[in-house]
Amino acid sequence: MDFRIDLVQVVHALADALDLVGIDEVAHGKRVGYMAFKTAEAVGFAKKDRERLFQIGLLHDCGVSSSREHSHLVAELEWDGADVHALEGAELLRNFPPLHQFAEVVRHHHTAWSLLAQRDNVAMRVRRDANLIFLVDRVDAMAAPHYGVDLLEQSAGIRRRVSALAGSLFAPELVDLFLQASASDAFWMMLEPPHLERFLFDMEQRADSRDLSLDEVKQLAGIFAHVVDAKSEFTAMHSYGVARLARHLAMLAGLEPLQVEKIEIAGLLHDVGKLRIPDELLEKAGPLTDEETRVMHRHSFETYQVLRRIDGLSDIALWAAYHHETPDGSGYPFRRHGDDLGLEARIIAVADVFQALAQHRPYRQAMPVEDIVLTLGRFVAAGKLDPRLVALVEANLDSCYHAAHPTDAAAPRAAQGTTVS
Repeated sequence: MDFRIDLVQVVHALADALDLVGIDEVAHGKRVGYMAFKTAEAVGFAKKDRERLFQIGLLHDCGVSSSREHSHLVAELEWDGADVHALEGAELLRNFPPLHQFAEVVRHHHTAWSLLAQRDNVAMRVRRDANLIFLVDRVDAMAAPHYGVDLLEQSAGIRRRVSALAGSLFAPELVDLFLQASASDAFWMMLEPPHLERFLFDMEQRADSRDLSLDEVKQLAGIFAHVVDAKSEFTAMHSYGVARLARHLAMLAGLEPLQVEKIEIAGLLHDVGKLRIPDELLEKAGPLTDEETRVMHRHSFETYQVLRRIDGLSDIALWAAYHHETPDGSGYPFRRHGDDLGLEARIIAVADVFQALAQHRPYRQAMPVEDIVLTLGRFVAAGKLDPRLVALVEANLDSCYHAAHPTDAAAPRAAQGTTVS
């Protein structure tokens, strides 16, 4: 199957997704990546090492999906449980070969130097890199209240605070290097949004990269899905369940193998935009207000904005973003209808509704399969779901439920049933 995606573009897209967790406080990872790069540049690191530290900075908080947890990152220097997301992020990266070399640095990026310096079982380069990420990560927390206000005026005070932490939180030699790199006003002005975006664009254009295979893209999509699904106990395994059911329906519908694989990837990625929804909204037990509904409806648009930047993923981006569009044109956010919605997008939509109904939500228990069928029928009658696909679900109900239910370990890899054209 001829399907390859650029690794650097995927890393930048994942950084965009992680930005969403901050809701309105965005670009934490990007600023950390920039400051790590500039400090490494001041040391005279080779290009590949500067780029590696920049990319680690972009992804260092990949273990964070909760907006509550993110609030600690930009508001506090230290807090109980800071190491939890470092462990989670390291595990995600360790299991993805193209980025596994980042894992140990991410694992230790909230470990004080006074402790890390004594860990002889951790390679010296890992200790150095992890502590550098920790240092600039905490610099961003110190600077956060001053972005767009008085950052230049406060930069000297931030540098003094960093200097005072040499030997405790941060390695003295890294503090010296950071102070050298951050001595100019330009260092701090580059942290402003328009200049930071230009820096990021330049880094993406100049970076050494390689293509990802289809299997690697699917594995990377699983990382996105894990981060999204971990946001709430009520969404645990949702993306995986949608992906499994979407794959199953695509096979039942007789689609070509490459389309089946791509539909599964779209299922894994369809809710990336939910990272921008506050935790308390996802976990609200009662009905949403009009304003809360508008916030919730943004998520599929945010999914599209994250995925559209990846060359070769344009069709997957649309299938994922259209999962709340409806045949009658009343869906969101693009109000597509009829022929505008291909079979792939309609499959994702049916899989999303089915899986959500089969899973506990804060406002209801998981539905038994008989009630799911009745609810899908009402959606069809109202013009919200494709009747042919719902009929396909009904004709293969047991296997569809098995594929979608979040407690099941894996989707069926073969299926028999009626073909949809």
